[in-house]
This record gives sequence, C-alpha cells and structure tokens, in this order.
Amino acid sequence: MNNQKTYTFHVHGMHCNACILVTESELSDLSYITDAKSSLKNHSVTVTGDFTNIDSSEKSLEQIAQELTVSLKPHGYSVEIEKQIHKKKWSDFKIAIPVAVLFAILFVLLQKAGLVNIIGGGKVTYGTVFIIGIVASLSSCMAVVGGLLLSMSANFDKKALEEHRKTNKRFKPQIMFHIGRIVSFFILGGVIGVIGSAFTLSTTATFILSVVIGLVMLILGINLLDTFTWAKKLQPSMPKFIARHAHSMNQVNHTLMPLLVGIATFFLPCGFTQSMQIYTLSTESFLTGGMTMLAFALGTLPVLALISFSSFSIQNSKKSGIFFKSAGLIVILFALFNLINSLVVIGVIPPIFNF
Repeated sequence: MNNQKTYTFHVHGMHCNACILVTESELSDLSYITDAKSSLKNHSVTVTGDFTNIDSSEKSLEQIAQELTVSLKPHGYSVEIEKQIHKKKWSDFKIAIPVAVLFAILFVLLQKAGLVNIIGGGKVTYGTVFIIGIVASLSSCMAVVGGLLLSMSANFDKKALEEHRKTNKRFKPQIMFHIGRIVSFFILGGVIGVIGSAFTLSTTATFILSVVIGLVMLILGINLLDTFTWAKKLQPSMPKFIARHAHSMNQVNHTLMPLLVGIATFFLPCGFTQSMQIYTLSTESFLTGGMTMLAFALGTLPVLALISFSSFSIQNSKKSGIFFKSAGLIVILFALFNLINSLVVIGVIPPIFNF
C-alpha cells in the first residue's frame, strides 16, 4: 500500500540560499521523507513521504510540523502550518547604526595606519580580507558552515559509539575540520589565482570584476538587514548540485571525514566566500590568491571556533537581529567603498576618500 503524501509547510528563520541547502538536506535525511524542496521566495518546504503512525493512522499536520521542527531547530528554523508574518524590527537599527558607525571610524583609523587599503587606488590587502571574513562569520549565510560543523561532530560521535570506541578526544574532529578548511582555502585560492593568470585582465575587465564584487556584497548586505525581502531573489549562489554534495560530506564514515568536510566548505553557498573567490581571480598569482583566501578563512575562524567548542549560536540569539543588521550595514559600506574605488581607478570620478 502506497502511503506517500505531499505537504507544504512554512519555514520560519530562512535568510539566504544556504538555508535552502540546510533545510532540504536535513529533512531528506529523515527515514520517512523521500523528497524535500525548499523555497526561499515563499519561506516554505514541500515534503513527500510516509506520514503514518505505528498503528497506521495518519499523522496530523501539527504532528508532522512538530517532527520536522525537531530536525531543523538546531539550525535555527521552525516548521509551521501558518504562514510567517515577517516583522521588520526597525528598532534594531538604534543599536546597529552606531555599531556600524564605530566600525567605519575604526576602519578609517586602520586605513591611516596602512593596515587596510580598500578605499585608495591600490589592491585590497589581506587585512581588509581578514575583516571581511570576520563580518562574514557573523552573517546568517555562514550559519550553514556552523550547522555542517555541528552535524559532522554529532555524526563522528555517533560512529564512535556504534563501534564501542571512547570519544575522549572530543575536539579532534573540530580541529581536523578547521585545519582542512584553512589549508584548502589557501591551496584552492591559489588555484583560482593561477586560473586568473591564464587570462590577462584588461583595465575594463578588472573594472567589471570589481563592480561585480561590489554588487554581490551590496546584495549580501541588504539581505542581512532582513528588511527588504526582494533582495533575496538577486543573491547569487553556488550551483545546487555542487553545494549539496559538499554538504553531504558530513555523512562520510571515515576517519578523515572532518578534514574532508573542512575542505568541502570552500564550495558551500556563502556569498562572502564567492565574492572573495571572484576577487582572487584578479590576483593572477598562486601565492597572492592563496594568501587572500587564507586571510578570509582566518577571519571566519574565531566565530566558527566558538561554534565548535561551545553552544554559541548567533542565529538563535535574541539579539540576532542586531547582529545581522550591524553586519549588513558594514557590508554595505564595504560594497560602496569598492564601487566608488572602482570608478576612481578608471578615472570616471575624482578621489573622494583622501584619508
């Protein structure tokens, strides 16, 4: 007897394309689910499966929603029958704007000290990329990496218990994950730099590349504000089949699994990572490209380390709106600086920031 049925539920807590990957992957792993398709546009998920109880009675929509929420709650999502009423918390800007202004002041001071250089006519420095990495780690997009890390750790411990092994080295998988992530970002960043060297970029091509990076970051920043829902449709993402395979690495039952998962994060749908990968093309050098992606990975390390070794979670925090809006405003500033700088370099406008 075929008990397969399809239902559509509303998902609260979705922010970006990474959320599509997480919700689909987690729900597809459930034994009674045969298919799961998420929609960022509608903040919904459509699931197909056998939704019957042990006594063959059919589960209610409320019961199904509760069961699905159990799987998604650790990642900051909840499944509901009713459509989410999006509340734009403008009050968060009372704190977010001063935070962004303070960051801008700090950035100017670092610019004067020569530690960062995104406003002048030179190339983006490793210090700037490191700061972008810090901001990226506070974004909702990076939640997919944190969720993958926690899922990988749980799978690692489960395997150890099944094999009756002691898990006294509980931090070993997390350490291997971070080593794999940092080393792979350097090597793969270098590879992208070498690919860029195969194409001699003209001034026009470099300008177009800079504008693309600026626009991608502008869209990311607007999305982080969680105020203008239309911007979510514009955010680019890694092809789903690549991202899904990268995310499924946490199911590999091998001693080197944590290392492989760390490497796989290079291919996850994080807009910040992708914008840095695009910039790395313009470096036209293995060393410069590798160091650029390494600086970005090191910038994300502090927050990811907190996620690894504690129950830290920005997305589940009551102050998450302030975190995301502050990060969004800072990213928008970076994007505008990059776009203005691109226009200055090709001589369209005179230098505006002389500090």
